[in-house]
Amino acid sequence: MIYVSVLTISLLGIFLLFGARVLLRNRGVRRLVRGMKQRFQSAEERGALFVEEKRIARPRKSPRTSAIEMQQVRSLIRQAEKALAQSKTEEAERLFIQALTVQPQALDVQAQLAKLYLTSNRENKAEALYKELLTQRQDVSFFANLGLAYYRQAKYIEACQSYQEALNREPQVPERSFALGKACIAAQRYEEAAPLLEKASVRLSRDTGLLHLLAECYMQLGHTDKAEETYRRINKLEPYDEEVKAKLLSLTRT
Repeated sequence: MIYVSVLTISLLGIFLLFGARVLLRNRGVRRLVRGMKQRFQSAEERGALFVEEKRIARPRKSPRTSAIEMQQVRSLIRQAEKALAQSKTEEAERLFIQALTVQPQALDVQAQLAKLYLTSNRENKAEALYKELLTQRQDVSFFANLGLAYYRQAKYIEACQSYQEALNREPQVPERSFALGKACIAAQRYEEAAPLLEKASVRLSRDTGLLHLLAECYMQLGHTDKAEETYRRINKLEPYDEEVKAKLLSLTRT
């Protein structure tokens, strides 16, 4: 009987101890919750905004949707090209932009729109679009056309840089050397322009515009003998150009 009493008292003591620990733990949890609630309320009173983070899943297009979009874009491109053939520039621009709303990453559409801006004397828009295109594809024509957009805006240093990139990719194309040499002359970098124009004149030997630039470059550098030689080349191609004859006469007298 004594053992039963002792065992009963021991079990009661254990239950009391366990209950006290649970009670204290619950009080601690409630205290923590109250503290957090007070801090949130204080933050809200100070104007803080709490935004719940959500992971947004990007919806995947079905093959059918992609095919429909591709067909729409092709149709809009054909309409735009037809409008350009009829000199309807504004309509073509609208159609290209509409195509880009369907497929914003369509590089061929972006390129055609950029070329439209370049050929319609909107060089600032062409510049912005070609810069964007070059972040996606390092195409030689993009560098060349960006150089032209810069050149027409009298941004000659930038034009030299873009034309240089085009020349690096097509060093054997004489038009690349010609364009860079022309930009260098505009930037008054005659030492750099001369060899570029010389190289281009080998392949473009009948381009009198190029030869005039080369002769001007030689004059700026003080190479009168080379300038005279270049003017003689022009004279053979255009024997009735009185201005060239006058320059030759002036050079032979010096």
